[in-house]
Amino acid sequence: MKVLTDSVVFKEEEALFLSRGGLARVATVSPDGSPHVVPVAFEFDGQHIYFSGWNLARTLKFQNLERNPSVAIVVDDVISVSPWRVRGVEIRGIAELLAQDGHPYVRIKPMMKVSWGL
Repeated sequence: MKVLTDSVVFKEEEALFLSRGGLARVATVSPDGSPHVVPVAFEFDGQHIYFSGWNLARTLKFQNLERNPSVAIVVDDVISVSPWRVRGVEIRGIAELLAQDGHPYVRIKPMMKVSWGL
């Protein structure tokens, strides 16, 4: 299911899946327009995705987001290989660069989502 809006609403099964947190892959746009994809640990509060990391402000993903806040993040897993069963959520949105007590973090405001296998 694909939703494109200023306010993405997550279905219950999507929210439960994302609420587990864990590892995701985040894609940012480099200055030359090429994608940069890296794994991140994330949290989900029911509306936004959050991630931080060691020395975050010095990372290429953070520097890319300072120039261009467009971001995509995929959370997925393999339930079974025989039979093949996968599930996941892709979110595209706008990254907000924030800080708490001097520690930077990123909050992603979802603008579009696609889910499968949930």
